[in-house]
This record gives sequence, structure tokens and C-alpha cells, in this order.
Amino acid sequence: MRVLLVEDDALLGDGIRAGLIQTGFAVDWAKDGREAELAVSTQTYDAVVLDLGLPRLPGLDVLRRARAAKNPVPILILTARDMVPDRIAGLDAGADDYLVKPFDLGELQARLRALVRRASGQVETVITHGALRLDPLDHSVQFEGRPVELSAREFAVLQELLRHPGRVLAKASLEEKIYGWGDEIDSNAIEVYVHHLRRKLDHKLIRTVRGVGYMLAKAAP
Repeated sequence: MRVLLVEDDALLGDGIRAGLIQTGFAVDWAKDGREAELAVSTQTYDAVVLDLGLPRLPGLDVLRRARAAKNPVPILILTARDMVPDRIAGLDAGADDYLVKPFDLGELQARLRALVRRASGQVETVITHGALRLDPLDHSVQFEGRPVELSAREFAVLQELLRHPGRVLAKASLEEKIYGWGDEIDSNAIEVYVHHLRRKLDHKLIRTVRGVGYMLAKAAP
């Protein structure tokens, strides 16, 4: 899942970014409102974590402009403004959730997972596909009842495929979901992750649609 973090505090932003990456998120980090507005209008994200007190353009303006442009991306406001009128203003401007600083990183991660689930129409927290079971909460995978160890990027690729059953995902689309700004991307990285997933799970689990991308095979009845 790819997230845009909008935070001008360097120390706090670095900590949030590291914590989200550790639990499998790909994170782009914008440090002011103008940069955030450009990112939201030109990139596709699963969610946005938005501070309000930003240089160059206030966070509420970033939020209002995104909604005025009909951008449906889930947006969580993360701010030190804890007064009820501030929360009302943020939610009425189009925010999907509101979390006050100081906060627990685990709670932020859980709220982001909930926002992404709601946006995709997913009800269950655990994703299943035939004999495959993926739990984003504890970052675990089981296949035919046995635990399977995956790297963070292998997990991210598998999770994206599971979130879109029956749909072909292009290599570029998968790269966008698992890499953030500044990450080095090997030209054959996605092919390598898919190869590892097939070896660790089932070589028939992921289909290659030549010239297009990858998709999950139909689950066995």
C-alpha cells in the first residue's frame, strides 16, 4: 500500500515514515503544502496522512482542493490541534479520520489499514484466496495451513494482488504500490518477487499475462 505522508517536522516525519515502512507501507514524504498538493494531484495513493500546520499551503487547503477536484483518496488528519472545532472543520472539509498528536504509531497504522479497507469495500481484516491466508495486522502469510516467511516487498506484492482478485496488475502499477520516492528499483525487481512467491507458495498461484502484467489464478474450489 502506498501512502503520502505530509509533515513538515523533520524528526517526527522521519519517525513516522520509518515506522510505516517497517510494517509494509510504501511511503512518499511531502514536507510542505505545495509539494503535497502536487503529489495528491499527480500520483495515486491508498491513503494520505496530512498535518494541518504546513508551510506554503495550509493542510486544510490541501484537503479542500483535493476534494474539490473529486479526489476520493482516504485522508487522515494528523495534527496537534485537539479542539473540537478543529476536528469538526477537518472532517467537514472532507477528512476521513482525525488523529491528535502525540499519538501511538500502532494506532496510526491500524487507522490507515481501516481506511484502506473501507475504501476498497473490504470487510474482513484477513484476506483469503483458496488455501492462502494473509493477515496485514501481524504481517503473516499461511498457505495450506503452514506459515510462510516473506520479505517485506514480497508481502507487499502479494497483498496488492490479493486486493484486486481477477484483475491484471501491470508491473508499473505494482512498482508504484511498493516503492516510495527515492527508492532504488531494479528493472526486474517485480519479476524476482513474483518468482519468489511462486516458489514459496504455489507456482500456479500467480499468472503472467504477457505484455500486460500479473494476476492471481482462480482459487481452487
